[in-house]
Amino acid sequence: MEVESKSMLFTKKKRFSHSTILSTISLFSLFLILILFHAQPSPSFSPASKPGDSKLRNSVTFLPLKDTRFANTAMEGNTWFMSSLSDTFEENESEYLHFPSDASNGRLLCIKGNDIKDGTKNSYALAYPEGLPNSTTFLKGLAFLSDTFYDYGNLWHGLTAMMPFVGWSMKNGCAKPARLVLFHSGELRVREKMGLWIQNLMQANFGQVQVEEFEKGEGPYCFEKAVVMRHNVGKMGKKKKLQVSDLLRCKAREFCGINPNGRRREVNVRGEPSIRLTLLMRRGSRSFKNPTAVTAVFSRECVAVDGCTLKVVQSEDLDFCDQVRLMTNTDVLASPHGAQLTNMLFMDRNSSIMEFFPKGWLELAGIGQYAHHWMADQSGMTHRGAWWDPYADKECPEPNKQRECFLFYKDGRVGHNETYFAEWTRTVLKQVRTSKLEQDIESSHRDSNVCLC
Repeated sequence: MEVESKSMLFTKKKRFSHSTILSTISLFSLFLILILFHAQPSPSFSPASKPGDSKLRNSVTFLPLKDTRFANTAMEGNTWFMSSLSDTFEENESEYLHFPSDASNGRLLCIKGNDIKDGTKNSYALAYPEGLPNSTTFLKGLAFLSDTFYDYGNLWHGLTAMMPFVGWSMKNGCAKPARLVLFHSGELRVREKMGLWIQNLMQANFGQVQVEEFEKGEGPYCFEKAVVMRHNVGKMGKKKKLQVSDLLRCKAREFCGINPNGRRREVNVRGEPSIRLTLLMRRGSRSFKNPTAVTAVFSRECVAVDGCTLKVVQSEDLDFCDQVRLMTNTDVLASPHGAQLTNMLFMDRNSSIMEFFPKGWLELAGIGQYAHHWMADQSGMTHRGAWWDPYADKECPEPNKQRECFLFYKDGRVGHNETYFAEWTRTVLKQVRTSKLEQDIESSHRDSNVCLC
């Protein structure tokens, strides 16, 4: 009996021991699971796992980049590019869009489509960083997106499209973009459509920048940061235009290894200031009919002024740095109306411009003929007037049709009036001589050649 009792006690102890062990293991396992559970990151630290993220992605709505409702009023205040968005306005600056920002509620800009012929086939949307559309290509860094009514191949058009970005960069710590995205009325423009002149100027200011071509297909593509300009220089104030022009002039000279320090103090043995007169010629459209006769007039008048030297140069023969170097050493630029006049940007402030037009521009061109008057004003130059040829080789066959007649005359060649040209040149050279004698040359030179960024 005693033996049996001991055996039963042993069995109970054994059962108790097994039960205790199992309970302990269970408790330990539960404790370990709780530890592991609490060690996992909270869903709030994993954007992809946030409740509702799939709804955010699915709620992103793409709209056409080109809104045809505003096609006829694109130059009158409304824009047909990203028409649902309103610009940010700041005093003296170009109006712009910035993403992400308070105005976009922290949302990023996304683009879908890479059509080069129809802007309505390309689209845009705003998306929260945690809710980007499916299959998005995320483009890191700062992107500058431009839409222009004109083009990026023409020097003047390209410059007016890019100046607002330079101004924005100056105001924002000299920020440099990782990429440029170019549109013309919502149609994508590849690097080949951006003229070499404006490419070089942007490289001089920002360094090497990629022109985004959306090579991976239609996208969507979302930008980490983006600034959009769609009005060219738009409402940019004169003061800011002068600051941007000064910076671009300085950067271009630096890029081309040009140091003009002390150059403007040059005088001849009689103390007369040097006056460098450049006759910048064109070939083909809007070229002079008789360049030899025009050159003779300028040469004769320059010889009559102490300190004057004349250069006659063909614009098409110059690369970017040739143009920067030539304009750095020019006080008076005389040239037919055309994109080559945009090189006045590289002249010192207070330099002078003389412009020549073929028949038809004065009567039919409207305000477009004053583009280089405006540029002279915004870059600190003095536009000394223009001459419009009153004659043409052939008259417009339908004089009552203004647009057709302008296109008929637009690329005509420019004649000359020897008496008028001589008197005009004489007057300008006299004005420049007086100006050089009176101005604080060193101060003027220093103020217009400071690389701010």
